[in-house]
Amino acid sequence: MVVDQNFLKVKKYFLLIIFFLLFTSKSYSNNYTFTKIIELDEPWGSSFINNNEIIITEKSGKIKIVNVVSKEVIEIKHNLNFLEVGQGGLLDIIYQDNTLWISYSEDRGNSKTSTSIAKAQLNKQELDFKNIFQANPPINSGYHFGSRLIIKDNYLFITAGERGRGMIAQDSSKHPGSIIRINIDGSVPADNPKFEDKKNWLPEIYLIGVRNPQGMALSPFNNKIYLTNHGAKGGDWFGIAEKGENYGWKILGWGGTNYTGTKIGPKWKPGFAKAIKYWVPSIAASSMVIYKGSEFKEWNGDALITSLKDQSLRKIKFKDNNFLREDIIFKGIVGRIRDIEIQKNTGEIFLLTDQGSVWRLYK
Repeated sequence: MVVDQNFLKVKKYFLLIIFFLLFTSKSYSNNYTFTKIIELDEPWGSSFINNNEIIITEKSGKIKIVNVVSKEVIEIKHNLNFLEVGQGGLLDIIYQDNTLWISYSEDRGNSKTSTSIAKAQLNKQELDFKNIFQANPPINSGYHFGSRLIIKDNYLFITAGERGRGMIAQDSSKHPGSIIRINIDGSVPADNPKFEDKKNWLPEIYLIGVRNPQGMALSPFNNKIYLTNHGAKGGDWFGIAEKGENYGWKILGWGGTNYTGTKIGPKWKPGFAKAIKYWVPSIAASSMVIYKGSEFKEWNGDALITSLKDQSLRKIKFKDNNFLREDIIFKGIVGRIRDIEIQKNTGEIFLLTDQGSVWRLYK
């Protein structure tokens, strides 16, 4: 077969043009604009500390403040005893009233780690963190740390993944596979489930039966907490976090299967919490917010959910606990999306990707 060399040259230049259009710092989808702010080393969690500065964790162990206008970067020293292993490292971070809370995989010795939470006063030179929570028992595993953080009414909520241990999520005498609620100083609220009708639960546990919940958000409209949970081979979901509930892992499979292809359990059955939306096959749901802002005011009240596997940002319209509609805002443009943050004054959206980029989404 004879191949036209001119054709090959044209094809080569055409592919180069496509590559350039896809990977320049600005990309466009519908009426939205993407601007790449900066490149970091596997950023994981973020929180605005003022209108222009966002504090960001790098999974490999650094904490940085990025000015999203000037693009200036400040690296802050810290004293965290972390172990970067598998999916672990420095994970989520949140800011409120000159205080930081961070989740990380703590080195507990003998190759064991835990999802741990530490607190520090903001200091742009050095952070003196003190632990306020450890998910026990420590486990020799690099999987499923969960680790999202939010604050509601002076309570700190923490997602604790089940570390790849499956049915540990049904063992309420252990933290992995649960949602944790503590006071922002680390003490235990007097009205947690253990002190009401769940006598066998650990005092910090708020709900059980989750696998790897990597997204959590407080709705500014109804003051409720919503979750995204990364399932196995299928079975991701978006749902509400209610006190004392059980989402069923690993009795339930949420529609998915083990990675070997074997069946886990039913999608749902009575007696367990039911999600608002399930994804089969898995999209690898990561972070989420309930959007409120002026930049995309038509999205107010909708859940914005990011994905690792199909590299998408999805918008879920729902009412009460009922799913109404899903729209894919974009897919495959910026890479695997790890975190989403809203600049409250403008409503602009900021995204972190596993490829290392920090992106701004606006009109």
